[in-house]
Amino acid sequence: MWVFGYGSLVWNPGFDTVERVIARLPGYHRSFCMRSVHHRGTPEEPGLVLALDRTPRGTCSGVALRAAPDRADEVLAYLRERELVSAAYLEKRLPIRLADGRSVEAVTYVIDPRHVQYCGTLELEEQARIIAAAHGGRGPNSEYLHNTFAHLRELGIDDPDLEWLSRRVRALSG
Repeated sequence: MWVFGYGSLVWNPGFDTVERVIARLPGYHRSFCMRSVHHRGTPEEPGLVLALDRTPRGTCSGVALRAAPDRADEVLAYLRERELVSAAYLEKRLPIRLADGRSVEAVTYVIDPRHVQYCGTLELEEQARIIAAAHGGRGPNSEYLHNTFAHLRELGIDDPDLEWLSRRVRALSG
């Protein structure tokens, strides 16, 4: 079983992997388009977390994580508990292209644009202000942003929006 990681799964998958490969998912882009009321914010002061937002000409680079075949059910149960907390994500099995040329199907969590937590129209400056201030059960929203940006950068994955947001949130927090 393959899992596509584009946010915190890149730096904190929470399960053992037998293979980890840079991968691309067509038709989606990584975006802070989901309000977080549990992990990186509260119901009173929501933070923002990354989600895959559908865009016909887009593509998202991330990491394909392969779970051991004998652990697939356990990993899927773990991912569902972690990712489907508020039902804002939809679990899909989507085709991804691995950096080595293979094409595989991966469990992928994408945003439901009809869900109340969807906020795909926020300008980057507004995203930065929210991220700089929010704090939830798993810590500061800014930590989530900076960890994701740093790990993507280490892997050679360029994301100009995350780079801008990381710089701006540091400026707002400093």
